[in-house]
Amino acid sequence: MTTPHETSSAARVALVTGANKGIGRAIAAELATLGFVTYVGARDAQRGAETAVQLSELGDVRVMELDVTSDAQVASAAAQVKNTWDHLDVLVNNAGVNTLNHRPLDHLPKPTEETVEDFRFVYETNVFAVVRMINAFLPLLYASPAGRIVNVTSKRGSIGEPGAWVGQPDMAYSSSKTALNAITVHYARELADTPIKINGAAPGHVATDFNNFRGTRGPAEAAVVAIRLATLPKDGPTGAVFEDEVQLTW
Repeated sequence: MTTPHETSSAARVALVTGANKGIGRAIAAELATLGFVTYVGARDAQRGAETAVQLSELGDVRVMELDVTSDAQVASAAAQVKNTWDHLDVLVNNAGVNTLNHRPLDHLPKPTEETVEDFRFVYETNVFAVVRMINAFLPLLYASPAGRIVNVTSKRGSIGEPGAWVGQPDMAYSSSKTALNAITVHYARELADTPIKINGAAPGHVATDFNNFRGTRGPAEAAVVAIRLATLPKDGPTGAVFEDEVQLTW
């Protein structure tokens, strides 16, 4: 738990959304190892608290009950960080959903099988919530000497990257990541004359419960690109999307 007496400009503070499992948990673990006071954002406070306890041996890890689709919870989270630290150094927008989280299907839906309601559900978390989070935490990121925003995206959001559209991807999910990439660029343009850098991290095909553990790499390997973008030097890139060390076309 935080207290109102911990404010310190020397502390490096990070917040990862959707961090109680999978890629988000791996990102939070590495940030804690690097010395960041790391908030595990989780819709389920109990699961978030369990994760924070499990990761506490790595550093200062704290739970933050956070449904990114809720204006009230996002505002409360920003106020909590402001009242405790006065700044935020790293924001990782990792929380994400797909159509299969919305309704039961035994396969990735074809475009003609998806509905407007599917799109609303997916975009609420993958797109609108990212805008909500960035806008709420920008004042705290401005207060950091080197604010970093990492939007966890997907190669499936690419239109121009070879191989990105192999198979039948979930159209709502894939297009939400295309939109997320565009949003990343727009923010980067506005923030170009500030110390803040914002980039997209494409973690690759990762085995998590998000895809019924179908994947070719683990969460720790997938987290590497996000950590690199979260700790970029002053001359690092902004407004780009990376998978590992490779900048993607999208």
